[in-house]
Amino acid sequence: MTIEPDTKDWTWVLEKPCPECGFDTAAMSFTDVPTLVRENAAAWVTVLDRDDVRERPTPTVWSPLEYACHVRDVFRLFDVRLGLMLTEDAPRFANWDQDETAIAEQDPATVSADLVAAADVVSASFAAVTPDQLDRTGFRSDGAAFTVETFARYFVHDPVHHVWDVSA
Repeated sequence: MTIEPDTKDWTWVLEKPCPECGFDTAAMSFTDVPTLVRENAAAWVTVLDRDDVRERPTPTVWSPLEYACHVRDVFRLFDVRLGLMLTEDAPRFANWDQDETAIAEQDPATVSADLVAAADVVSASFAAVTPDQLDRTGFRSDGAAFTVETFARYFVHDPVHHVWDVSA
């Protein structure tokens, strides 16, 4: 059975805490991003070592491995998008198929190493942002507007939420 693509607009996490995972993006500082990402990557290493890593809890919910693949891809994609925001004026981000690699057959050890590496890269990219760059903008393909600061808060919720997904 296939997974129904998530079409929700999660930008509301910029305005209020997530009622599911409890993460409050407004309570974090931009400078927290690198640490939060690295801590999140460490949690995925543990998840990917579980015996049930390939098992979907229900046929329509991703397995822990599929969630980890998605998070790895989010780390990679958001690093690219951050780079665009810092080097171009108001870039518009292309759509991406978040299910494509998440549901492909993957090796947990490889995904773990790749996820940690991607977390290190995106953490360093966010750590290198200077205060005068925080108001630079970028736009999702649906028109949602972000500054580098709101983009960071929106970004961090995703991997945090998905650790919650595989822990709940």
